[in-house]
Amino acid sequence: MNRDKNIPRIVIAGTKGGAGKTIVALGITRALSNRGLKVGTFKKGPDYIDAKWLAMAARHPCHNLDPFLMDQKTILESFSYRARGMDVCLVEGNRGLFDGVDIEGTSSTAELAKLLSAPVIVVIDCTKTTRTIAAIALGLKSFDKALDLRGVILNQIGGPRHESIVTKSIRTYTGLEVIGVIPRQRKDPIPMRHLGVTPVEEHPDAESSLEHLAGIMEDRVDLNAILDIASKAPQMPGTKKMAPAPLYENGLGFSKGLRIGILMDQAFQFYYPENIEAIGALGAETVFIDALSIPKLPEIDLLYIGGGFPETQAEALAKNDTFRATLKTAIEDGLPVYAECGGLMYLGDAIIFNGARYPMVGAIDFEFVIEKRPQGHGYSILKVEHPTPFYEEGVTLYGHEFHYSRPVRLKGPPKAHLACKVIRGHGILDNGEGVTYKNVFATYTHIHALQQRDFGLRLVRAAKSFKESRVKASNTHRSDRLQSIGNREDRKNCS
Repeated sequence: MNRDKNIPRIVIAGTKGGAGKTIVALGITRALSNRGLKVGTFKKGPDYIDAKWLAMAARHPCHNLDPFLMDQKTILESFSYRARGMDVCLVEGNRGLFDGVDIEGTSSTAELAKLLSAPVIVVIDCTKTTRTIAAIALGLKSFDKALDLRGVILNQIGGPRHESIVTKSIRTYTGLEVIGVIPRQRKDPIPMRHLGVTPVEEHPDAESSLEHLAGIMEDRVDLNAILDIASKAPQMPGTKKMAPAPLYENGLGFSKGLRIGILMDQAFQFYYPENIEAIGALGAETVFIDALSIPKLPEIDLLYIGGGFPETQAEALAKNDTFRATLKTAIEDGLPVYAECGGLMYLGDAIIFNGARYPMVGAIDFEFVIEKRPQGHGYSILKVEHPTPFYEEGVTLYGHEFHYSRPVRLKGPPKAHLACKVIRGHGILDNGEGVTYKNVFATYTHIHALQQRDFGLRLVRAAKSFKESRVKASNTHRSDRLQSIGNREDRKNCS
């Protein structure tokens, strides 16, 4: 493949959520990786779980491309930068091919594919239907002539007769190629649960599942055809002018000596790689912390707590009471903490899950009840109306939320305050968002560092300010202590 002329790339899309595109994307990625190819993977939209699976399948980090959170130039820059050195790049779409935030399909997988000038293969769920699949495929092909739809992969095929009728119908009526045929699986290799597929960290045998999917793709999908389609993708617009430079400003030295703690365990897994990279680009040391097992918070200058599943790990989090106690003490002493979704829940008084109450950090005066239906799902926009440790008044935050928890404020005078107004989304309470207490900012909204370009800088500034205040306090204490000793010596000499 000639990478001087183009970036070999392909988009795996679906007719709907649940059509099977994630299974197909994972299987193709692992199968190509097993062939010795370097596969660059990307997930369209604000998705952490699929991205983690794609990273594991590719044996290489996966990055998100989000037309709602990122402008076109940023998407092209990020894609081009991450594609360097890759033999082929695979983008997994989300929802249906043309589904976006409005009737025009803004931020849809189709619009992303057109921006990337990437050919598309669509996965179609063929459950309980035959010739109608051809009508669906023809509709997809004709709906947007600017989209480069190259073929289909048929999923949930019941047997040889089913396969024959659907395949012949596609070829007869649409002119599209059938790139693969996936038989109905007796057992889902990656089971679903309330926020999508089971996270890779919680799957009992993730590697075996990926190898199983790779075997299916080798047997039932024309991988050589996929590579051929990807290799013939045209030159991406504007990429010839793009220098292969890092996505972040080099701020090495600005944060020299700073230690940024990041909770990273089975409870807290949802972090965009770019967010962590943005911190590291400024020279801060990142310290990964397991809140489930270590007995106390290590010495750090700031704590970043991402999203995840604290409810499924609530019992283990509650049992580690010494860690929770040291974190609460650190917060009372002014430690800056930036928390998103699961991190927000962890900082509360308790998580109530399946009828049981599990005590959490208790830094903010909310408890969180896990409901059976989503309480907030979709893109969010917040306007900062009161200063926070990280954002000043007037800043607008763009992100997304997806949670089943419902916040309930504890009785009594409010301890924490809500600093943001919800412009789009569900928020925490009375159209308010962004819990602030001392140097804590906690929110349901996940921020992406390629949208909030100064995300890393804001965290590092807060960490630096906290460290400097501690050094100043320590020096003052030392000076006072020396002065006290000197006074005692003077009195001794006078006597």
